[in-house]
Amino acid sequence: MTIKQKQELIAEVVTLLQAKLEADITQPAPLQNAPQKVEMLTIKECTGEIKGLSEHTIRQLIAQEKLPYIRTGQGKKGKILVSKSALLNYFGGAA
Repeated sequence: MTIKQKQELIAEVVTLLQAKLEADITQPAPLQNAPQKVEMLTIKECTGEIKGLSEHTIRQLIAQEKLPYIRTGQGKKGKILVSKSALLNYFGGAA
């Protein structure tokens, strides 16, 4: 490949990139990339979402690592929060 051919190829690539950038600027970003709201529930609130579910059962599922959670606060006295979507997914979308 000669130097002239390389320069022509680079010029084509630059032109294509500029056209792509201009097209991206004129089109709005898709809404799919927008962050989704996450609803977190306390253990007591989890029992209200699934009828017949006890606080003990929720704690057991957390201890067995079958249900993801986060603990707010410090140490064992921190409040346990469970994602509502994770809870509903675990129980097959039951409400």
